[in-house]
Amino acid sequence: MTADLPLIDLLRHGECVGAPCFRGGRDDPLSDEGWDQMEQATAGLATLSQIISSPSRRCAAFAESLALRLGLPLLLMDDFRERNFGVWEGLTAAEIPPAEFARLLADPGGFNPPQGEPLGAFRARVLAGWRQLCALPSPHRLLITHGGVIRVLIAEVLQMRDRALPCLEVPPACLTRIRLHPPPGRPSLVYHRPLVSGQNPSG
Repeated sequence: MTADLPLIDLLRHGECVGAPCFRGGRDDPLSDEGWDQMEQATAGLATLSQIISSPSRRCAAFAESLALRLGLPLLLMDDFRERNFGVWEGLTAAEIPPAEFARLLADPGGFNPPQGEPLGAFRARVLAGWRQLCALPSPHRLLITHGGVIRVLIAEVLQMRDRALPCLEVPPACLTRIRLHPPPGRPSLVYHRPLVSGQNPSG
């Protein structure tokens, strides 16, 4: 039965200190609101057996706190860092040259932010980590990571093309559940939903 199959939950970090911007390698911490968002998002995850996190502060600080509180093992994995946006780091969408931003949206696989990490390299890094994560012998894993990482993983599960990536919304503290099936089965998307303030977003 599917209820007995392993689960991997993907949680995007909450809001960060500072204005919304291209925050890839930039290591800003969570704001108080962001911390509260992640507390709400994880409140109903009663069957967790392991926590995995990007080492970036906006993910790892909460992951460490949650793992300590629940008495769960924590693994930091560098493969799950956000994509580096090069000269766009710290800029808002409005501060990026409109022609460049339009090219990214139209052809995310063919246009890279200047001096940024190419999408192909980013995807390869994330999927290498994903294969390791899927192989861990744990029935319910929580991965705390970034919007770009979650887009790549959803696209992998659903076999989506690069041009669909900008159409995937991953707001702060959004929770996505993936179910793992034994070979020859493929991972399946159970749900992908944003945090609703004051409500438990878990299934």
